[in-house]
Amino acid sequence: MKVLARPGLLAQVSTLLRGSPVVALLGPRQSGKTTLAAQILKTHRGERFDLEDPRDAQRLSEPMTALEGLRGLVVIDEVQRQPELFPILRVLADRRPCPARFLVLGSASPELLRQGSETLAGRIRFVELSGFSLSEVGAEHQRKLWTRGGFPRSYLARSDAESFGWREDFIRTFLERDVNQLGVGVKSPVQLRRLWSMLAHRHAQLWNGAELAGALGEAYPTVKRHLDVLSGALIVRQLQPWLPNMEKRLVKAPKIFIRDSGLLHALLGIHSARELTGHPKLGASWEGFVLEEVIRRTGDRGVYFWATHAGAELDIVVQRGRAPIGIEVKWSDAPSMTKSMHVALTDLGLRYLFIVYPGSKRYKLQKNVEVVPVSELDTVLE
Repeated sequence: MKVLARPGLLAQVSTLLRGSPVVALLGPRQSGKTTLAAQILKTHRGERFDLEDPRDAQRLSEPMTALEGLRGLVVIDEVQRQPELFPILRVLADRRPCPARFLVLGSASPELLRQGSETLAGRIRFVELSGFSLSEVGAEHQRKLWTRGGFPRSYLARSDAESFGWREDFIRTFLERDVNQLGVGVKSPVQLRRLWSMLAHRHAQLWNGAELAGALGEAYPTVKRHLDVLSGALIVRQLQPWLPNMEKRLVKAPKIFIRDSGLLHALLGIHSARELTGHPKLGASWEGFVLEEVIRRTGDRGVYFWATHAGAELDIVVQRGRAPIGIEVKWSDAPSMTKSMHVALTDLGLRYLFIVYPGSKRYKLQKNVEVVPVSELDTVLE
């Protein structure tokens, strides 16, 4: 299978490695972490360990002995399998001068994040690796990326059927094998699959844990813990509400999204772009796709939604400086102003409001409201 170059990510990770002794590249399985690390190693002298390989795991059974003498770049793949490495990395990172830099790859399990942030505080930088973005594949492939999602093997598959089959296999493998390696004690993969499917049907809606617990016949704490498992593994996103200091009664529950649009479509049984066009979740799927494109450009800190109990809402609020930017996502050939948009402009004091739609032309609706294609988010968010 061909490999799609990711120069932006290569440059980002290389820059961080120059300034930090440890960089953690986090993402779900098959998101391209190992491929990216291999490309970085081509320009850096170094060595790679894969903790899924029994031989490498054995080599690191005495980690100080194995790592202390190495120079250049040291890549450790699937680091969540051996969290006891983090205290060793702290010692090695504090050497002066530091003869080696460490690039650790892993699933973003809660344990991995806790170990990295606590043990290596001030010494580690995190990079979250999602699938391919629109800027990487090109605007002309927008529909394909949206339909298949950004996982490299799904996007680059020879056909829609092959892509859909890969995503079904990914879901099954995650539930049967990967989730047990996250250190979170999921007792019932079947129930986790049911919750995942229910979340897909409630994609882009407010979290209602009590309703889901009742439908699953589970206690609310169990359902919430399973949601956190999916979120921690970078499979589900909990988009938090924007809560400025206002008198209006605001919605405080998060909105739930399946982060990869291809996985969402697999869970919904959508095999192709043609089936997606006629599906009831078309608009919600488009909203999630645009949200992920926004976050790829801004990072997830400072990105929210806004809604009042009176019914006004705004899909995305990006906090930039003193005045936020509003983004409304519409699946429409010619979107127009709505009552909610007028309320948001007034109540939030938005600097700009952008309406992101599937078309290709950019035009203004009024002075500070503009309709833009998703491919122009780079200019919108500068």
